[in-house]
Amino acid sequence: MEENKVVIISIGDEILIGQIVNTNASWMAEKFNEFGFNVVSILTAGDSYSSIWNALVYGRSMASLIVVTGGLGPTKDDITKKVVADFFNSKMIINQEVLSHVESFFERRGRSLTELNQLQAMVPHNCTVIPNAQGTAPGMYFHHNEKHFVFMPGVPFEMKGIMESWVLPRMQSVIPVDKIVQKTVLTHGMGESFLADKISAWEDNLPKTISLAYLPSPGKVRLRLRGKNISMVEIDNHIEELERIIPDLIYGYEVDTLESVVGKLLLQKNYTLAIAESCTGGYLSHLVTDVPGSSAYFLGSIIAYANSIKSEVLGVNSDVIALHGAVSQEVALEMAINTRQRFNSDFALATTGIAGPDGGTDEKPVGTIWVALAGPKGNISKKFQFGDHRLRNINLSANSALNMLRLSLINEFISESK
Repeated sequence: MEENKVVIISIGDEILIGQIVNTNASWMAEKFNEFGFNVVSILTAGDSYSSIWNALVYGRSMASLIVVTGGLGPTKDDITKKVVADFFNSKMIINQEVLSHVESFFERRGRSLTELNQLQAMVPHNCTVIPNAQGTAPGMYFHHNEKHFVFMPGVPFEMKGIMESWVLPRMQSVIPVDKIVQKTVLTHGMGESFLADKISAWEDNLPKTISLAYLPSPGKVRLRLRGKNISMVEIDNHIEELERIIPDLIYGYEVDTLESVVGKLLLQKNYTLAIAESCTGGYLSHLVTDVPGSSAYFLGSIIAYANSIKSEVLGVNSDVIALHGAVSQEVALEMAINTRQRFNSDFALATTGIAGPDGGTDEKPVGTIWVALAGPKGNISKKFQFGDHRLRNINLSANSALNMLRLSLINEFISESK
């Protein structure tokens, strides 16, 4: 379908020099694809007249919908409006509705309206003004020579508000789009290539109307099933087949996180959790408490980074540390068991390892991690060998701990239901 092609243009030198990551474009692309539009190009233009002009010419040649973010502020480097006015043979005028909005915006915040701020109300005379409830820079829409142009501020939460309240519903009403259904299956514990091999027969049997995309991240792989002009029932039927092939690897769907899934499982049984962290330095506890309502099951944590804290606060036997080292199965288990006792929790997780980039040995290289879990039906531990990237190791360790708890909870629920 030719009419539903979209080009996304982001304006700003700060993107081109790598000062900020262009999260706007990726978010918009995901939304447009979800709504049945076909994003054919994403480009970034610098803060110069010629760069913006050339980007608009390119967008017009490639798509029926051109969406632009950035450069709508009141400062001298924000020149998008000037280019837009020339591009559409416009003259700039004060829009009274926008001016009233800007005035009330500053009044509610107890701030004076400056002459520079008043420039936000200047818009091309032949545009449709798009309200911006989150800020002062309005969006602008042009329908010119069968092409649709949308201009929005680059501030992410302002752009998202305009997209969801105006752009997506309005463009769906004027541009024919395919009916898109999609669902994302979230997996943990197997790399992309190994996972692809394991589910290859299932993938080969998918109909041509359904496409499968592998979206890997550290320790996780998202499987996105996407179909055009089919029902969600058909997608769900294929996912049910997948669940029978990799039941332990699937931890959720769409926007689920390991921490939110674990939280729901703990709530189902009214279980509590405590944590002891060494190599993860509090990151595991951060993930757990990032879930709203986590106070119903999370009791607290101890960051036992130094060996002395492991012994004096957690009660890990110093002789065990001396004999096996802080990064060992024995220490990880004592950390988990003692934490469970000290907090009187149903479950306790513990992490200890060498996050890097230094501290590794031939016997225990950087990325060596032990995770332990103490629970009402026994204790388990597992050694992981990750890479040499510190932040990646911390992330993988925390998520591996959460997945260990998830599998334990699921297996308990399954055995009780039999």
